[in-house]
Amino acid sequence: MNFETIIGLEVHAQLLTRSKMFCGCSADYAAAPPNTHVCPVCLGMPGVLPVINRQAVAYTIMTALALNCQISDYTKFDRKNYPYPDLMKGYQISQYDAPIGKGGWLSIEVAGQRKKIGITRVHLEEDVAKLLHREAADGGDYSLVDVNRSGVPLMEIVGEPDLRSPKEAEEYLKKLRSILQYLGVSTGNMEEGSFRCDANISVKPEGSPSTTPKVEVKNMNSFRAVFQAMDYEARRQRKAFSEGKKLTQETRGWVDEKGKTVAQRSKEYAHDYRYFPEPDLPPLSISREWVAEIRAKIPELPEDRRDRFMKEYGLPLYDADLLTSNKAMADYFESYMKEAPHKWSPKESAKELANWLLGEFLRLLNAQNLEIKDSRMTAKKFWLLIDFVDRGVISRTSAKAVFEDMFNTGKTAEEIIKERGLSQISDTGELEATIADVINSNVQAVSDYRAGKETALKFLVGQVMRATKGRANPVLAGELLQKKLAQS
Repeated sequence: MNFETIIGLEVHAQLLTRSKMFCGCSADYAAAPPNTHVCPVCLGMPGVLPVINRQAVAYTIMTALALNCQISDYTKFDRKNYPYPDLMKGYQISQYDAPIGKGGWLSIEVAGQRKKIGITRVHLEEDVAKLLHREAADGGDYSLVDVNRSGVPLMEIVGEPDLRSPKEAEEYLKKLRSILQYLGVSTGNMEEGSFRCDANISVKPEGSPSTTPKVEVKNMNSFRAVFQAMDYEARRQRKAFSEGKKLTQETRGWVDEKGKTVAQRSKEYAHDYRYFPEPDLPPLSISREWVAEIRAKIPELPEDRRDRFMKEYGLPLYDADLLTSNKAMADYFESYMKEAPHKWSPKESAKELANWLLGEFLRLLNAQNLEIKDSRMTAKKFWLLIDFVDRGVISRTSAKAVFEDMFNTGKTAEEIIKERGLSQISDTGELEATIADVINSNVQAVSDYRAGKETALKFLVGQVMRATKGRANPVLAGELLQKKLAQS
């Protein structure tokens, strides 16, 4: 039986404000000792009065505009009531029927196909405290509450159920995070919890007018986890339906170590949060002048920057898309382009730089789990290395080894080349001796070349490179080999 997968995502993003949503406590809590960024307001003490963080509202308006939403003239905050240990007040200040933004969309591209994903709403609320689960010496379990996170501005972006595959869900999240990072409103770090995602997923059997009961999946802290969780859950629901098993509306958690979702609680009925307007906060009127002022501050977004990279630097779509999907990488690329040597055209420099950044540079960052800002490489050092390659001082093979050493030590290419004796051999006399040895040691390859097999010459050049530990000038080695083979 064929099925259609239906996915809708709810994304929470912590906003990069200096203070919390409704009090003056610092929102920079990540590295702070537990319960040190707190006050009576975020502790939920009786009689305290919240005050709205204007910057958080502005960031939410900016995000909603970037997501093509309509901005409400009127908005308000509401109390969302539910009992849970990480919610000291017994309610969360959120927004219910009057969100800041609504009716938007975000475009994604999967397998060359562009698709618009609807955005239902963008609203603002406060984050909750964090529960730390511990195991006692006697084997029992207990939980501690860290209130530092409580009250941090939290923006929720609710998407329409327009996603039809785990890949589309993954691309949607990547695109959304990239936009938030370009706007400068959130770090978008899933591992640290500043960018969190819950997914609603169901499947629709072919020919059926309705879907299976909707399942909410939580605890996904990476793009890979979102893809795997959606893939697993879609397969689980299809299998259960095909076998005639009952599917229920429930919340399930993703267990990364086991690669599966597990039932957490039933959601047979909608939870009654008993929303009502927050009595301690006045409604907000959002003027069109303020909206226009915020719209004017929206920076160049990923798609626009990608298109500019293609036009200005002549980069192919693939390279431009990868470079601009990460704002830090795009900024890094442009900072290096400003120092590119004039002897190469901008397009030549751009392609050379893109190849290195998307190849060796990314590989080394990922291998060492580093951020781009942690790199010891500088534009000046990089272009000197490329100049050595261009002038034939070192081969491209050796350049990769030099690049890695530069990345790890911060030394210049010149220092490393001298230390490791990597200067390219372009002396004819020195190469001819090596070539003679290679010809004598590879009789079959020589015979194949003389029989008309051009690939044999590449093999012989490779043997010369191997014998010289990558230091031979490959162009000169090829020319000398051809000349020598023609004479023999």
